[in-house]
This record gives sequence, structure tokens and C-alpha cells, in this order.
Amino acid sequence: MKPVLFAAACVGGVMMNLPAALAAETDTAALEAELEALKADHEARLGVLEARDTLPAMGAASRSPGSNVFNPAISAIVMGSYLSYDDAPERELAGFQLGGETDYAPEGLSLGESEIIFSANVDQRFYGQLTVGLHDGEEGTEVGIEEAFFDTLGLPGGTGLRFGRFYSGIGYLNQHHPHAWNFHDAPLPYIAFLGGQFGDDGIRATWVAPTDLFLELGTEVYQGGSFPGGADPDFGDVTTAFVRIGGDVGMSHAWRAGLSALWATPAGREGGGHHHGEAVGPDVEFTGDSDLLIADFVWKWAPNGDYRRRSFTVQGEYFYRDEQGEVAFAEDGESAELAYDGTQRGWYVEGVYGFNPRWRAGLRYERLSTSNTLAVDSITAGLTPDEVLDESGLLDGNDPSRWGAMVDYSPSEFSRIRLQYNRDESGHEPNNVWLVQYIMSLGAHGAHAF
Repeated sequence: MKPVLFAAACVGGVMMNLPAALAAETDTAALEAELEALKADHEARLGVLEARDTLPAMGAASRSPGSNVFNPAISAIVMGSYLSYDDAPERELAGFQLGGETDYAPEGLSLGESEIIFSANVDQRFYGQLTVGLHDGEEGTEVGIEEAFFDTLGLPGGTGLRFGRFYSGIGYLNQHHPHAWNFHDAPLPYIAFLGGQFGDDGIRATWVAPTDLFLELGTEVYQGGSFPGGADPDFGDVTTAFVRIGGDVGMSHAWRAGLSALWATPAGREGGGHHHGEAVGPDVEFTGDSDLLIADFVWKWAPNGDYRRRSFTVQGEYFYRDEQGEVAFAEDGESAELAYDGTQRGWYVEGVYGFNPRWRAGLRYERLSTSNTLAVDSITAGLTPDEVLDESGLLDGNDPSRWGAMVDYSPSEFSRIRLQYNRDESGHEPNNVWLVQYIMSLGAHGAHAF
């Protein structure tokens, strides 16, 4: 074939196939555009999922990334604060025997309780976590084991076991460590009923139902040495039970509600009476039955589940306790025995609004009330009934209350600076409290429970 004829044939062939080629090119461009759109949508969804990882599935905290049997995750939480009081107070709540860690934080600049956390899968059957707490005490830095527990892995039927030392699953706030709280201090009901936070050596059994709606049942048996348990515990002196339900409402809302009970039979449960300015107050010990009920609710909102942008959380808990037994009173070698029948109530509610990826603001209100009956059964000559009843700390008084406001700034998930104000009317005189708190996280740290 001549070159001209060959070229003409080639051009003709190309021209004949040009429409198909242009169509193919158009289809390719459309396909590429569709792929880019899918990629953008995938990245957006991934961002939402990563944001929601900060709020793991209800009922369990996520495991720290990178932890395994050979390389446990290690992290440290350091907290400190500066506090200013109108008048440095002694912790007194009329009608309540106080125990546990309920003292006010020291005035001025101080290093709060810090935590060192070790966690890893022991093997294919167990996960373990050790939390060591460090804080300043009367004799210098004190070191204690806050939690040291093991969880079973892979049990059938949604069941699980935890054993060791751990915070109880009752209520909502109790199983959250202080660095995860929305406010610097525990609500008044936790101070009055649980000594700030209840944890002990024990065993927990849980069951999560295989349903779309989150449903969890659990029970715990404890040694009973932590408040509201007694000073001379036997295993089983404190038992608990709880039920929790929750779920999502669309992409933007999540909620959880729960009912809990704690039954204690303390023997010689120690608590401070009213000091009235004295360096050392009377010894007050309760022996009897203590039954506590808690109802809790939390609701969380974030547009399309993206908590990094905006969010709003409301949580509240209601406490009801009935106690019956004997109170032993001793002071300066004198003593008395009292019959005690007490009913106490308390509640708090708080709301926190995340108005910026790094900023949050919140309000909280707390209140307590009592209806106690005391009668002196026996008394030594050096005491009077009125003196004993008054200094026992269990007589009804004012209804303690407190409200607070806070704003905090988190440059990243590893740091937080908080400014907080409390109007504290839980004691004999109102108190204005200002504080600045910092929370710093060093190392890998798993997300907190819902």
C-alpha cells in the first residue's frame, strides 16, 4: 500500500473511532470524578468515626493502642491546681457520717493526685490494668494502688468477669477517674454517700444483651473495707447490682440510663463527727445496715456524631439511702451508745457545652437532705445527751447545696486547663471557691467509658 493511501486509511480509522474514544474519555473523567467524591465521603466518614472513638461503646472503655503481652501501654496522668477560699473550711455535711477521701483540696498551689497506668492483654483470655496513685499526705508523698484488675476476654454469650481491685460500676460517675470528670471535684452526693468514690477488692460479673438497644446487667461482691463499708470487713459485706440501657437516636444523639443498688453491712464504720474548731473530734462508729439506691441518666449531642466540633452533654444522678443500726460515740475517755435510723437523699445535675473544638463551658448544681432519728441508749457521766447528739454529726441540719461553673481549654487530647468557680453552701457558712486546674497526659491512654 502506498504511504499516502496508508496514512489516509489510518486517519479514516481514527476518525471513525474518534466518537467512541471521546465517549470513553468522557466516561473515564466521570468515573474519576465519582471516585474522588467517594474518597472525600470516605475521609469525612472516617473523621467522624475517629472523633467518635473518643466516646467508645457503652459499658466499656477502649483498650490503649499498641498494648500487648510483650509491650504493655504505659501512661501517666498529672493533675495540679491553685485554689482560693473565702475561708479554708473543714468538710462537714449535716446529717452525714463522712468517710473515705472527702477533705477539701488544700488552698494555694498544689500537685493533685497523679496516676501511672499499665495495661496490656495478659494472653488471649485476660486483659489487665494497674493504676498507681501518688498524692501528698501528712507524711510526704503517698503511693497507693487505685486499681489492679483483670478482665476476661472472649467469654460466650456476652458475659464477662472482672476481679481484683477496681472502682464499682454503680451510678454513672463512679467508675470514671477524676481526670475524666467535667469538674475539678466530686459532686456532693458522691462525697456524702460514697466517700468521694467507691472502689474495693472484689469480683464483678456482667452480661450484655445481644440487642440493638444497649442493655447491660451486672453484680459485684466486695471485701467491704472501703467506705461505706466498715473497719472490720468480711468478704461480701458490700454487694452491688446495676442495670444500664442506652442507644443512639439518629447520628447526633446518644443516651444512657441506669439503676444501681449498693448493700453494705458495716461493722465499726468510722467517720468524723463535728469538730467545732477542735483539732481532734470525737470517734463515731456505725454498725448496722446501709442500703443505697442510685438512678442515673446521661444524654450527649453532637452534629452527625462529630464531637470535635460542637457537643452538649447533660448528666445527673439521684441517690437515696436508708441506714439502721447502732452508733458508738467516744470522746476524752467518755462514751455513749445511740440507736440510729437514717434516711438521706441527694442529687446533682450538670451540663457541658463544647462550643469550639478546644473549648467547653459547664454548669453544675448539687443538693443533699436528711431525715435522721437518733436516740441515746446509754451514756457515761461526763457527757450529756444533747452534746452527744450534736457532735455525732448525724442530726438533721441545713440542706447542703453547691453550684459551680467552669470553662476549660484543651489544646489537644493530652492536656486540659480549667477555670472553675463554686458557690459552696454545704457547711455552716457560705464559701466562694476559685480554682485553676491543669491535667496533663503522658503516653498512650485509652478512651474513657461512655
